[in-house]
Amino acid sequence: MTDRPALPRRAALGLTLAAPFVLSAMARAQGTLPEQTTIPDRLKGSGEVRVATYGGTMQEAQRVAYFEPFEKLSGIRVRHFPGADGTKVKAMVETGNVEWDLAQLSRGTVLNLQKRGDYFEPIDYDIIDSGVGAEFRFSHGLEMLVWAQVLAYRTDAFKGAVPSGWADFWNTRKFPGDRAMVGATGGNVPELEFALMAAGVPADKVYPIDIDKAFASYDRIKRDVVKWWDTGAVPVQLLTDREVTMATVWNGRMAALQQAGVPAAVAWNQGLLKRDAWAIPKGARNRAQAMKLVAYSTMAVPMARLAMLIPYGSVNAGSTEYLSKERLAVLPSAPEISAQLLSYDYMWWVENRDVVIDRFNRWLLS
Repeated sequence: MTDRPALPRRAALGLTLAAPFVLSAMARAQGTLPEQTTIPDRLKGSGEVRVATYGGTMQEAQRVAYFEPFEKLSGIRVRHFPGADGTKVKAMVETGNVEWDLAQLSRGTVLNLQKRGDYFEPIDYDIIDSGVGAEFRFSHGLEMLVWAQVLAYRTDAFKGAVPSGWADFWNTRKFPGDRAMVGATGGNVPELEFALMAAGVPADKVYPIDIDKAFASYDRIKRDVVKWWDTGAVPVQLLTDREVTMATVWNGRMAALQQAGVPAAVAWNQGLLKRDAWAIPKGARNRAQAMKLVAYSTMAVPMARLAMLIPYGSVNAGSTEYLSKERLAVLPSAPEISAQLLSYDYMWWVENRDVVIDRFNRWLLS
């Protein structure tokens, strides 16, 4: 660890509290956000829709890109909350107390719950924009952004040395300091892919995952991981406070951190290319309004607005015409970046999630 003093907790928390100002600065840097003055009549209505997201800078970007414009154009009020979690959806549906109309989840979370019962409403693809690719569509969810889970590091920690992959993350002699990684709570799954690549497994040989080999690799890093995090705010907070020199992070979280002047960077090499989805919990009181928001948010202009505010890729091919070449080049979906990433195998995790989480929890306590 560096011996320089940590940024005060109050200042670090300001990174989250100042999210609107960070997003405004990011938007100005990219130019004026594209506007949409009309929407199809089928997306208009009344009442409200209650949306659960992952919070933080992402939720603030969604507010600007999706929620406020949709409310203005459709006549439907949008109430949005942090804390989206598949476990919470499961409990809501089973008790009949469905507080959310729409939730931001992963395809894997939706498929895992659906194989156990009927937890989500089917998506009405008749009202979805044709620009949304077939690869993002599935029966009970619609993927709505492309992101990456990557290695992040303090640029002032290693005397100019730059980590470039998971072997470096595991190498605490060359790159000293504590680490933070994803745990198995909050709907997350352990990063077995990173453990395998740290052990020398080529990216194209990671799936199907050799679970025994992954945990043997985890054994080598366990004592250096001071936090197995469950929410995306945690690793960036730890990097800001100098409590770790490296962490696994969601790439969009790093944008606000860097905008705030924290000396930190992303190593794209060997990251995981992932996607988030919209899903409507079974029995949602405002499911018709939720479906209209799903359709609006995946139109070309709202998707482009989001990509300008936070560096996540679009699922609508039409968004490209609203984004500069410079902006397109820094999104996880950019060819130069996506070529360095491993595409996350959602189906492998659907089939193996429970076994891995049970083993991880036992391993953590051993």
